[in-house]
Amino acid sequence: MTTILKDNISENFLAALPSIKDDKALNLLKDQGLPSTKNEEYKYTAITKKIASDITDFHQASPALLSDQDISGAAIDGLEAYILVLNNGILDLKHSTLPVSGFAITEIADSTTAPFHTDDITNDSFMALNRLSYLKGISIHIPRNTVLDKPVMVLNFIQSTAGQIISPKIWIEGAENAEAIFLEKTISLDKNPYFLNGSIEVKVGSNSHLHYYRIQNQSKQAIEVNSFHADVSKDATFTSFVLSLQGNMIRNNVTLNLNGSGCVGNMYGLYILNGKTHVDNHTNVDHTQPHCDSNELYKGILGDSSRGVFNGKIFVRQDAQKTNAFQQNNNILLSEDATVNTKPQLEIWADDVKCSHGCTTGQLDEEAMFYLQARGIGKEQARALLLFAFAGDVIDHIKVDAFKDYCIDLIHETLGTNF
Repeated sequence: MTTILKDNISENFLAALPSIKDDKALNLLKDQGLPSTKNEEYKYTAITKKIASDITDFHQASPALLSDQDISGAAIDGLEAYILVLNNGILDLKHSTLPVSGFAITEIADSTTAPFHTDDITNDSFMALNRLSYLKGISIHIPRNTVLDKPVMVLNFIQSTAGQIISPKIWIEGAENAEAIFLEKTISLDKNPYFLNGSIEVKVGSNSHLHYYRIQNQSKQAIEVNSFHADVSKDATFTSFVLSLQGNMIRNNVTLNLNGSGCVGNMYGLYILNGKTHVDNHTNVDHTQPHCDSNELYKGILGDSSRGVFNGKIFVRQDAQKTNAFQQNNNILLSEDATVNTKPQLEIWADDVKCSHGCTTGQLDEEAMFYLQARGIGKEQARALLLFAFAGDVIDHIKVDAFKDYCIDLIHETLGTNF
């Protein structure tokens, strides 16, 4: 087992990092190491222990040999979209189909020349590791007054021959009055374990409207940390959605900074887990300016011996008067062995605000089951109706019909339900 805890990061671990100069990230990683469960933020998620036991080679995985059949096989029926292919975290232009105008994409090989940085997120060891590990980042710029006519489908192909690291890094900037929707799907090409340590940073310009939807339905051996950070400007809207279904252990860190008056930040999540899958959603919303709204709804359905974690924080700064902030986490446990740990939090320094938060954890409503069965609906169909109704108000926030239908099919497949 490789030791990668504070004060004792192995030399093999450091030697495997690419020669990208980012002294701040390197010093932070050496100083803090990767977090153990003694760290309050990772109290219920022993992801460093999991990495140490399952990942044997800390070098970056080389690009896989992709075929046209791989790309077509990952397509979503009925979805008209531009295609952006990542091959073990590296842009594959050969298999990508991108807009010919209104969309600029470049590769960045050195974080010191990246289009923008958000310095405060380097306090996270996994973000620091990503900055030291990625080989070629992707910078996407959507110019001022540009509205993309189709979504951008990010197909993230992963293949690891010997338990390796994959470190995709994406910067997205929507200039003033831009509109775009990004969809992401991860495809595991084999059943080998891997550590996917991804980073996405988004800048949403004034009066821009950006959406980023993700599906996590990958190998049962996959370990993933996904760090998502969005800065939202005046009168802009940003929406994040993540559907988590399968993996070994998944950690999602989502941060929204509401930096301009009149802006809106939305975070929606649905995790439907079986087996021993472990999913941890940590979210942060920082209200820094007045007249801003945030909406956060995460729901979980957990069966077998799966585990879910939700920790959501909302900060309302003193200048952020007239804030409206909503946060809710609801969970249904389908098994006595399934567990969930949930902790919604509010920290308010302004006095003229409307804020609410809450969480619930329980089982299927027996009275509702009885009501449906008394009206001639079979037990399994009644169960399916109740579970899908529970998940439905999260799925309804997806604005791309074909992608939404695909998510619904995945949900039925995971739950074993059918109407």
